[in-house]
Amino acid sequence: MKYNHALFINPYTESSTTSAMRLFPPTGLEYVATSAKECVGKVTLLDLRYKSEFSDTAALLDFISREIDIICVGIGWDRQIKEICGLLNRFPEGIPLVIGGYTATEKVEELFKDCRRADIIVRGEGEETIKEILRGAPPDSILGISYRSDGRVVHNKNRPLPEIDNLASPDRSLRSNEYNLFLNDIKIAGLTFDTVLSSRGCPFNCKFCTFTLNPLGQKRNYSARNPVSVADEISGISASVILFSDENFAVDPKRAEEICDLIIARKIKKRFAAQVRIDIAKHPSLLKKMVKAGFKVLLLGIESPHDWILAQLNKGFDSDTIRRSFVVLKKYPMFYHGYFIYGNIGETEEQMLYIPRFAREIGVDSITCLKLRIEKFSPLRELAQSTPGYHITESGQLYSDAYSYADLKKIGRKIKFSFYTPARFLKIFSKSLRMRFLNFREIMLFLLAVPLVLENAIIRDVQKGRLRDSLTRIFISNKR
Repeated sequence: MKYNHALFINPYTESSTTSAMRLFPPTGLEYVATSAKECVGKVTLLDLRYKSEFSDTAALLDFISREIDIICVGIGWDRQIKEICGLLNRFPEGIPLVIGGYTATEKVEELFKDCRRADIIVRGEGEETIKEILRGAPPDSILGISYRSDGRVVHNKNRPLPEIDNLASPDRSLRSNEYNLFLNDIKIAGLTFDTVLSSRGCPFNCKFCTFTLNPLGQKRNYSARNPVSVADEISGISASVILFSDENFAVDPKRAEEICDLIIARKIKKRFAAQVRIDIAKHPSLLKKMVKAGFKVLLLGIESPHDWILAQLNKGFDSDTIRRSFVVLKKYPMFYHGYFIYGNIGETEEQMLYIPRFAREIGVDSITCLKLRIEKFSPLRELAQSTPGYHITESGQLYSDAYSYADLKKIGRKIKFSFYTPARFLKIFSKSLRMRFLNFREIMLFLLAVPLVLENAIIRDVQKGRLRDSLTRIFISNKR
């Protein structure tokens, strides 16, 4: 065995992450660490977002010097890269440093430039690649990596994407901490959280979406796990809330029903959430079983209330279909969270500000609104580049001569505060209690956290001179 002790690190720190980032376990890193177990004497998984004996940098460096003979780091978020490289460059010399993750794949050249300690960057999915690295295969024979050789960077051919059923699910015993639900930055005690990936890829081709493309432009074809393996994984999870983080849990309705049947038959008592398309409204038998199995939240990519934008994004449905789908969905006691995109090519401020009104009309319980991004391999890149007045930053942010990046941020705040009124929060809490997503104790913990959240928000608004505008949008605007 070439290596005795491999360290897998999620390098983001608590101070550098949003509550959403702290919510999610580093699933990709956990998959790779689990795959590595058969090739190395010992695996240690460390998430720097959480306090541990290695929270102090000096203690971490000492541990590495004493115990570790290969380091693997997951860089999946496009933030704090400078600070992460600063930390990695302090790691002891002579210990191989392997970096992987979505952002690492996207920024191979930049990372090799800024992180002088990096020896290998794994591009794309790394479960099979890490095995070859740990077994000591010559770098020039390993597909899917870039590496240093004689002062230059060598890029090997891409690795074919594996069938997901051939991959072991994450070994959660490697964790040294639990993951909790947050209300903004306030942790809600007792509400533990985890994710399950029952499939990878998506058969649909929405033009804004690059989640089914890795940063190399490889299309991740839909690959689903056996329902029994999914139920087996869920049975071993201690968290009270589990998110199916598939791109679309209901791609195959019959398979989704099988998973629900297994959850029901095994009497697994969890609260589940899942990402789905509105097409799920066509399958009432699946919706009925999801309710019975404990599904409490559906996350739906609605994207826009405007037919021409839905066509531009190639969503495959129109606004009338959205309305008719929600007539069906509201018959089932689940919480419906809608995702919308604003700042689309050709979209006016008035059209963007229709989003909260449309969301109320169709009966969405909560929303998230994101600015349109144009990633490297986005099918929308050509349209954006050929449309006069539109510009794309290096990080993929889209803005125009009519609406600057700052203008779009202000519009995003208007959308958010137009939807999230005090009455909306009361409806959210009431429905959460009624459908038993939260029990009375958990509702009280949320309510106790609300003053702290509001206090932090008010302080931020005062500091940025926008308190009056925020209060106006919350209490006066959009009462229709």
